Amino acid sequence: MHIFVYEWATGGGLVEEPGALPASLVREGAAMIGALAADLIRIDGCRVTTLRDPRVLQLTLPGCEVVDALSAYSHNEEFERLASKADATILIAPEFDGILLKAANRVVTSGGRLASPSPEFIRLTANKQRTCDALAQAGVPTTHGVMLEPDAPLPSDFPYPAVLKPIDGAGSQDTYVVSGPHDAPPAYAWSRRLERYMPGLAASVALLCGPAGRVALAPCKQRISDDGRLRYLGGELPLSAGLAERATQLAKRALATLPSTVGYVGIDMVLGRDPHGGEDAVIEVNPRLTTSYVGLRAAAQSNLAEAMWRTAQGEAVDLSFTNRATEFDAAGNVSFMR
Repeated sequence: MHIFVYEWATGGGLVEEPGALPASLVREGAAMIGALAADLIRIDGCRVTTLRDPRVLQLTLPGCEVVDALSAYSHNEEFERLASKADATILIAPEFDGILLKAANRVVTSGGRLASPSPEFIRLTANKQRTCDALAQAGVPTTHGVMLEPDAPLPSDFPYPAVLKPIDGAGSQDTYVVSGPHDAPPAYAWSRRLERYMPGLAASVALLCGPAGRVALAPCKQRISDDGRLRYLGGELPLSAGLAERATQLAKRALATLPSTVGYVGIDMVLGRDPHGGEDAVIEVNPRLTTSYVGLRAAAQSNLAEAMWRTAQGEAVDLSFTNRATEFDAAGNVSFMR
């Protein structure tokens, strides 16, 4: 079995961009591909190949075949070659600028097979406005929001406080909490979504998807910065039984309304104060591996990557997670709390 794992920030997606690589994207990208590749290598008979930007010195992938992307041309050529020859490709890339969608389309057009979400799934969920509209139309609680053009002012009749973010953002890039229409967040050249700020517990649920159905993983609490930028700092698990049940059921409801797909999907949400879930809401859907994987793999009592692969093949899997308190950060560091 040969799997091509591609992570954009560390894998040459920025190989010809001048200056330093974006630290937060490289840090989280290295954490995700390092964890996933290490788990895939543990599968009997699995060969893992990946691309690397030579400037990412901290990326070490023992046991993997690593191909250096020395230029944009070699990056594209090697990507298509590896995707076409592998039994499956797993993509980890941001949604902004259509990066993830373009990569998925490139796999398909090169004759490759995806073990991560399809172009159709990405096309919908990479757009935060379309995703929330689709969820709301299906009766899934989500955040009220509107799309703003680049030069549009903040509307005076919107309920504040609110969150302003790119329509296709990732990693809390260019995301701001705004208190009212007179706030002046930095200019942005593309469309943005203004959505109501939802108080409560930030949480996420990852699901493994395949032809036989979807398997929800242990819900995680998200640690978010309080500096008005909502930066992702890491997470904790497990949640209490009641919160975990609410999060899991909301994630399943959300995914059931979206196109079928395979691979790892993350659902971000806020769990409100109502113990019956009346204030819970989905924030966004991530059509790719998320940083939560590093904590979930540490808590899983079996190989999480193997479960993801088997689910994508249509097999049924049975997963369990330790109840030991686990904390992880955006760089992939995991600790177990007493």
